[in-house]
Amino acid sequence: MLKKLFKKTPETIDYVAPLTGKATPLENVPDEVFSQKMMGDGLAIEPTDNQIVSPIDGEVVDVFKTKHAISFRAENGAELLIHMGLDTVQLDGKGFSISVENGQKVKKGDPLGTFDIDEVSKADYKTITPLILLNGEQFQLSEVIGEQDVRAGTDVLFKIVKK
Repeated sequence: MLKKLFKKTPETIDYVAPLTGKATPLENVPDEVFSQKMMGDGLAIEPTDNQIVSPIDGEVVDVFKTKHAISFRAENGAELLIHMGLDTVQLDGKGFSISVENGQKVKKGDPLGTFDIDEVSKADYKTITPLILLNGEQFQLSEVIGEQDVRAGTDVLFKIVKK
């Protein structure tokens, strides 16, 4: 009990890849909302595998009804979004199987579900997945990796630092 009362909130956290694939700067996402960082700063992954894992220790805030996006709150208060594919809201959940729910506590690497990248591609949607820091007024990204292959649950994409 006392440990919880005096537990220090981390100022900086590591954000690990939620998908296996190729990391790319947000500016390369072919959607202005993401590439111009209208929603916030971040990175994107062009996935090569269907498995989605938690990128942080924290809580699932919202699994979108259409299952194409999940938002989180990290232990340090950073709010994050995984947006699987572009315009995939129009698929109304087809190609997505999410195994977590709102309010659920998660740890880095915990399975979140699957993103059927083949099915989404066949439906003529892009699978590139923006990873967004939603509350950039309170947090910033540091040590952001460049274009490279990343493994889900293992490779650190960036650090999230409290301002």
